[in-house]
Amino acid sequence: MENPSRVVPNILVTGTPGVGKSTLCSKLSELTGLKWLEISKIAIENNCLEEYDEVYQCPVLDEDKLMDGLEDTMREGGNILDYHSCEFFPKRWFDIVFVLRTDNTTLYDRLTAKGYSGKKLEDNVDCEIFQVILDEAKNSYDPEIVHELTSSNLNHLEDNIQRICFWLNNWVTSHQ
Repeated sequence: MENPSRVVPNILVTGTPGVGKSTLCSKLSELTGLKWLEISKIAIENNCLEEYDEVYQCPVLDEDKLMDGLEDTMREGGNILDYHSCEFFPKRWFDIVFVLRTDNTTLYDRLTAKGYSGKKLEDNVDCEIFQVILDEAKNSYDPEIVHELTSSNLNHLEDNIQRICFWLNNWVTSHQ
């Protein structure tokens, strides 16, 4: 359910690591002036990390501490939140959710280029194959605000930016 007091929407961009979330969010932020919230960076900067997961070679997110720190920012609106998971973020934060998806070959190449290997690489590719993040988004938010976007090449990137900007313009117009 959207927050009627917001004059600018909040957008969630989610998907398996390597699908192009950061590239999309960076360009969207530049074009729209919306604030890009890179959850991984925010978690580090605000000490919202717990123990280190040796299997996945990354720290574990302290979700409660992170959400407490973001509550005021999200209430104001005007944010593009970028993270590879979504089920723990409150429904009230978002006006629309975009789940980026890509084909397995592209994903595999992108993740290996980022240094992913072993179980971490295999599990992330499996996550994409079985549309785990898409299902998570559909189960966590109202179905009418969840949109799947293909993100395998530069043409997809441009189409997705155009689509999101079109949605944004319509949202702003309808909320004036």
